[in-house]
Amino acid sequence: MSGLTLALSKGRIFEETLPLLRAAGIEVLEDPETSRKLILPTNREGVRVVLVRASDVPTYVQYGGADLGVAGRDVLHEQALAQGGSHGLYQPLDLKIARCRMSVATRADFDYAAAVKQGSRIRVATKYTEIARQHFADKGVHVDLIKLYGSMELAPLTGLADAIVDLVSTGGTLRANKLVEVEQIMDISSRLVVNQAALKLKRDTLRPLIDAFASAIA
Repeated sequence: MSGLTLALSKGRIFEETLPLLRAAGIEVLEDPETSRKLILPTNREGVRVVLVRASDVPTYVQYGGADLGVAGRDVLHEQALAQGGSHGLYQPLDLKIARCRMSVATRADFDYAAAVKQGSRIRVATKYTEIARQHFADKGVHVDLIKLYGSMELAPLTGLADAIVDLVSTGGTLRANKLVEVEQIMDISSRLVVNQAALKLKRDTLRPLIDAFASAIA
């Protein structure tokens, strides 16, 4: 197996992808938490891992900076909506890792049911503006969107927004900030994404890796 570049983001996705790589006989030789390198070698000659922001994984794969990558459904769906419904990536596998859900949350004393009656207007803070826009449009609710990049829980507490749309894992952060999950939008897990050109040009090296991933999650 030679000449493959895999794009991963640090953190949960990286950690939960490692066992899948091992199933394919690939070991990453350096720890991204201690190494300053952004390109990590593996035990397979010609196979390397590039470390990028989670939101940049689809871009690297789409434009050929990487042959394949692992990206959350949240990032993939948000970017597909922003690009008119498609980003031209082959998605052969749901890897069933980094699972969580995307939900709407508000202060406990906020009447969400009344706020989302058809024709009403609500102010929502989120990193996922395209998903939020579509979700509330489908409900017939006018939404004023405020794009934030972190600390979403502050938005309802400070009066910046009525609600937030964010990823929820255990719900512990919401509870600690006296927020409640009022509606689930979608389940999230991470998917394997593959560059379309690489799929044709490097089929003989990509296919065994995809098959090994598939066997590992079966």
